[in-house]
Amino acid sequence: MIFLTVDDVRALQTQSSMISVVSAEIQKGAVTVKSAYNAAAITVDGIEPQYQDIRTIEVDRGRTFSDTDETEARRVAILGWDSDAQLFARRNSIGEYIQLNGIPYTVIGRIRKKDQDSDYNGRDNDKVFVPFTAMAKDFPRDQAPLGVLSQIIVAPADHVVAQLPSILDSRTGRIEDIDWPLAREIRRVIAQEHGFDPGDREAVRVWDTSLETIMFDRMIQAMKQFFTVVGLVTLSLGGLGVMNIMLVAVRERTREIGIRKALGATTGDIQRQFFLEGFILTLLSGLVGFAVALGLCALVNLAPRPARFDGMILTWQSGVGAVVALVVVGVITSTYPARRAAQLPPVEALRFES
Repeated sequence: MIFLTVDDVRALQTQSSMISVVSAEIQKGAVTVKSAYNAAAITVDGIEPQYQDIRTIEVDRGRTFSDTDETEARRVAILGWDSDAQLFARRNSIGEYIQLNGIPYTVIGRIRKKDQDSDYNGRDNDKVFVPFTAMAKDFPRDQAPLGVLSQIIVAPADHVVAQLPSILDSRTGRIEDIDWPLAREIRRVIAQEHGFDPGDREAVRVWDTSLETIMFDRMIQAMKQFFTVVGLVTLSLGGLGVMNIMLVAVRERTREIGIRKALGATTGDIQRQFFLEGFILTLLSGLVGFAVALGLCALVNLAPRPARFDGMILTWQSGVGAVVALVVVGVITSTYPARRAAQLPPVEALRFES
């Protein structure tokens, strides 16, 4: 079994250009945490200051950990939103003392309420965070050698994330079979410290959340493309309906067309008239549908929305695209009936009986 240590963190920090930020982490579950008002069994995380940037540990009260807290192994704590509520019942906890398995810590901050859609070791709202050095001293890992970490948190460099889509697109097998560059690099560095084969993908487990982000973005893009196609097909079917209506109108107004031509109307005049009628009919019906869609979006946005859902938002690009598509369909579906009407011979048109 491979035990990760602070030496591995420092090696990753100094030996790899693919890593932007790295932090050690020690976790201990079911720690008895007591305040002056309540007590609970809570997970405690020992983290380095840079971890707060990687995992967006942001406070709405107090402050975050400083380098001084870390170097001096200060017994200070930042409470998760729900942990703070459980221990202090929404009282102001900043400056208050809590006991972690009987060891006193001072509360210096409370995390803003976080909406997490995934996690690897529990929700941040439910935790208590302390400096890594204080955690290593007071709560080392159970059943493991002294100095062993729970996990190492890594933020890749921008160029590493930028190349992930091209690697994904160029794969020849399953996504699960891809040996991603960052995971390879992490194994290479840690293998130097522990002497295992860097090609062994089972030696060190790596969870890359940037891959999940890419896959989610692609799913959203695929959904956008699907609904765009559905909208265009629906618009085209509506245009065909308008074309059929106009063809029926041409047939029913054949005698009128003959009379107008006999009175001097040109082929261009007839074609222009029926084109404008069809185009305006398509445009008006499309705009009514557009207005109904906006109204439905507004109604949906008034309803309670789930976390991370900003509602149904119409961007100006989508609006322009819809109008352009509507105009194109209107032109296409109006041209054929107008041409049919314009090409009717006046003599035959006058003889037509509906």
